[in-house]
Amino acid sequence: MPHTYDPQSPPPAEALQRLIDGNRRFVEKAGDPVGRMWRHDLGEEVQRPFAIMLGCSDSRTPIEIIFDQGFGDLFVVRIAGNIVAPSVVGSIEFAASQFGPRLVVVLGHSRCGAITATFNAIQTGYGPESKNIRSITDRITPHIAELVRATHGDADRKQLLHEALRANVRASADHLRHGSRMLEELVLAGRLVVVGAEYNLDSGQVEFFDGLPD
Repeated sequence: MPHTYDPQSPPPAEALQRLIDGNRRFVEKAGDPVGRMWRHDLGEEVQRPFAIMLGCSDSRTPIEIIFDQGFGDLFVVRIAGNIVAPSVVGSIEFAASQFGPRLVVVLGHSRCGAITATFNAIQTGYGPESKNIRSITDRITPHIAELVRATHGDADRKQLLHEALRANVRASADHLRHGSRMLEELVLAGRLVVVGAEYNLDSGQVEFFDGLPD
């Protein structure tokens, strides 16, 4: 029987507040995540992450640092464009069923290369030459194609790229809520909340904007 619920795991709103507080420390440079002491006993303990994070692989988005969290606090899955592929769903199902955190965050970010590449491919009709990169852009395309076609010159481009990254985050979050029977049952039972967020590379701030708990 999978362990789909840990009664000691903080409620979604509390877990979300921990991330908000940690990000505030990061922005204010009051935290010291790099200097955290390594605990040698971590390997002997059962994992108890308080949140699952699906983020982009972009090297400028180190999730534990952004939220000023330490070893064992977050279960992090990173993939270009924070897309939802079967292996991603499986990783999140594993974390939710085995460790019991009650919050999943899909974290997009400004100036995302995967979003820009998809945007350009839709505009020009020329996708990436690599079929493996296309497997990423092809997953993003359905969620932003309508926005791209609404572009009228370069004046709209920056704003539309921003809207596109948020549309992609919403789509990934929605896929996790409804594309997995296990996760959907946890959501319907009130045991799991999936939220969407955006990390601003310029300010360092994270804004949560989709699926927020009451």
